Amino acid sequence: VQLQESGPGLVKPSQTLSLTCTVSGGSITTNYYVWSWIRQPPGKGLEWIGYITYSGSTYYNPSLKSRTSISRDTSNNQFSLQLSSVTPQDTAVYYCVRGAVVADYWGQGTQVTVSS
Repeated sequence: VQLQESGPGLVKPSQTLSLTCTVSGGSITTNYYVWSWIRQPPGKGLEWIGYITYSGSTYYNPSLKSRTSISRDTSNNQFSLQLSSVTPQDTAVYYCVRGAVVADYWGQGTQVTVSS
């Protein structure tokens, strides 16, 4: 299974960060996997953002829930992240992964910087 993140590397404050993860070698609808977004701000640890399940249900980190939306495109085997009203504190490397508590496959990560 391979995962690849894509999206803008620079987002302005107050705008919406949008990233897509393209999955190959496995279907995002396969029972009973979940597909997560995780981020790592500079100099800090990993932060789980949320996930979407094989059936399309979603669950978000309560601290980010009001600004987060995760969706999927099953025809293209992709899932996406939208994080609204971003601030410089949202600057991080963003990863898409298979799993939640235990993640067995990771994308390479993509740097997103929030700056005007």
